[in-house]
Amino acid sequence: MAVIQFIEGINETVVPDIKLTRSRDGKTGTATFRFSNPDIIQQGMQEKGDIQGMHLIDKEGKLTTTDVNAKFVNGKPQGIECIYIIKSPSEWDRFMRFMEIYAKNNKLSFTKA
Repeated sequence: MAVIQFIEGINETVVPDIKLTRSRDGKTGTATFRFSNPDIIQQGMQEKGDIQGMHLIDKEGKLTTTDVNAKFVNGKPQGIECIYIIKSPSEWDRFMRFMEIYAKNNKLSFTKA
């Protein structure tokens, strides 16, 4: 099982669009998650807690980023964008293990640019 949480204990059910970039040497990279109208911005969610970051959780543990930004249209939240920075080949491998399980659970496919 692999889940994404913004507030501890509450799984985000909206599946994001995810864009991966990797450095030429393959040692570092960036994963950009774009959520369109995620659960976390729906009414009543603010009572459940504050967003402390985006947590990618699986059987190995938790990957976290605090680079979380809301997108607003006409003063209303429409989406969330999160950036997860991958700083080493071992972090890349760990992130890809999470993504493999998350993708399988959510019927995501990988498209090479």
